[in-house]
Amino acid sequence: MIKKILLAESGTGNPKEMLLSLRDLPSIQGTSTTVLHVVPPQIAKEAMESKLAEGDKILAKAVETLENDRNPVATLKRQGEPKDTVCKVADEVEADLIIMGSRGLKRLESILENSVSQYVFQLANRPMLLVRDDIYVKKIKRVMVALDKSSASKLSLELALFLLRSAQNVELILARVNPDLDPKLLPLSKAETEQNPVISDALPLVKRMGIPYRCIVTGGKPGRTICQLVDEYNADLLVLGSPDRRPSVAKALPDLDRLLGTSLSDYVRVNANCPVLLARGTES
Repeated sequence: MIKKILLAESGTGNPKEMLLSLRDLPSIQGTSTTVLHVVPPQIAKEAMESKLAEGDKILAKAVETLENDRNPVATLKRQGEPKDTVCKVADEVEADLIIMGSRGLKRLESILENSVSQYVFQLANRPMLLVRDDIYVKKIKRVMVALDKSSASKLSLELALFLLRSAQNVELILARVNPDLDPKLLPLSKAETEQNPVISDALPLVKRMGIPYRCIVTGGKPGRTICQLVDEYNADLLVLGSPDRRPSVAKALPDLDRLLGTSLSDYVRVNANCPVLLARGTES
């Protein structure tokens, strides 16, 4: 499911550390990585030469950190607008996963400050792993999957199960936040939790793979509650379905409601205190 990874490397943040953490999982062993550094347009020739030289150093450091016999690493240095270039290169190398850092800008800030990660998050049609600059990347021991009734949610579960196949000492946390759940019914017993329709659909797949798991069913506002659960259960990685809702004729245009932060995935990518893996799917 993941054979080719595109790592967008700017020289700041924690995307390299996140990739190293992923490589501890058996499912990622043997995957190839393309490390991309994009040099934005410069007004002066001297400034461009300086940025190109700086890019060479950033790529060399990335190769030194990441290269090993089991996970081949290639590098690319491109000139252009970073946000457009990352999307284009992801298509060129047929990446199965994009990893990049994020400043965690909220809503209108991401538009005004021309956030690269926000733009790529908006327009990429591939799974994307966002790593906020201000969080500490840990060894992956607890992976939380936020489940609902959407097709993108099923894709997020499949992606999490792929990552955790043959993994040792890693727990899968299945979390269902139902905003319509009567607070008077909480907390649910273990039996009631596992009988929840969304959880019960996921459990056979999890049990078949023999992955240690726990289940959570609760109420509240989904975005805020998912972020609270990440903290409460000390999740090292959150996997979330992020459906592509844009019609094909609008692929080149930003989806304004997401840019303004009204979607669940936008809220979670900004506020969750762990790396967020957004599984792309098509919602009917």
